[in-house]
Amino acid sequence: MRLFHGTDNAEIARPTVLTLGVFDGVHLGHQRIMRTVVERACAVGAVPTVITFDPHPRAVLRPETEPPHLQTFDQKIEAFGVLGVEQTIVIRFTEEFARVRAEEFLRDVVRDRLQAREVYLGRGFAFGRNREGNIDLLREVSGRLGFHADEVPEVRLRSQRISSSRIRELLAEGRVGLARRMLGRPYGVEGRVVRGYERGRTIGFPTANLQPQNRVIPNSGVYVTATLIEGVWRRSVTNIGARPTFEEAGAPSVETYVMDWSGDLYGDVVRVRFLYRLRAERKFKSVEELKQQIEYDVRRASRYFSNKWVRHSLSVV
Repeated sequence: MRLFHGTDNAEIARPTVLTLGVFDGVHLGHQRIMRTVVERACAVGAVPTVITFDPHPRAVLRPETEPPHLQTFDQKIEAFGVLGVEQTIVIRFTEEFARVRAEEFLRDVVRDRLQAREVYLGRGFAFGRNREGNIDLLREVSGRLGFHADEVPEVRLRSQRISSSRIRELLAEGRVGLARRMLGRPYGVEGRVVRGYERGRTIGFPTANLQPQNRVIPNSGVYVTATLIEGVWRRSVTNIGARPTFEEAGAPSVETYVMDWSGDLYGDVVRVRFLYRLRAERKFKSVEELKQQIEYDVRRASRYFSNKWVRHSLSVV
């Protein structure tokens, strides 16, 4: 996939069918937009293209309201490529750019630079000065500028609108199952494995202590997870929390025990996907009681992975 920072780069492929937005999380609603762009681009012989912004517009205009991101920037761009997007234009969002009129942007960038044949917006998205670039304006000016414009219907689940903010709320509550349904995939974090206190090793359950790059971490508790090691998703159990059995006020940590695997992950960057919440984190009376609980957690995780549908859908070994 071609990735361009700004719109002045040479050799940007054209013509295009495109969309624009922040797309944090690339959830099912975003995926519908991407599929529309990819399908229409294929139909008219154009390049499926996404225009996105970095940093998040709120970080510039109202920093106090900027939400924690569900994905790192690289994770988001990777997700675009998986969905078939061939070209991503990353516009640096500044106060100066925020003052650009929507119609000016459509004329100078979308039409002249990218030679768009079709443009699609997600419901409710707006761009340009004072957010004037909504779907109504887009439809009004598209005829004059020579491209087709339309809005992609939103996706709903259980009568709820799927949104990045709703997914953040679900993860904060530990409801990774429903978050997974809205994302269309398990929520995952990525980070480097660092040395911890190695207490798990002393009780027979060595864990990888993860320093997540992602800002959104599920609520504290114990989860059935899948951990990507050397290109293979492996069965695992992950604890998020402050280790209350050992410490009164420990810093929150993400510690993963990879089942039926041994090796040294220190310094490696790994990915962990959250599949099912087993229980809340709690303080145990003794290390032996904690060990017994971990053994029970691992048995429950094994039963979860024994489900044929789980093995088939997740390709976990």
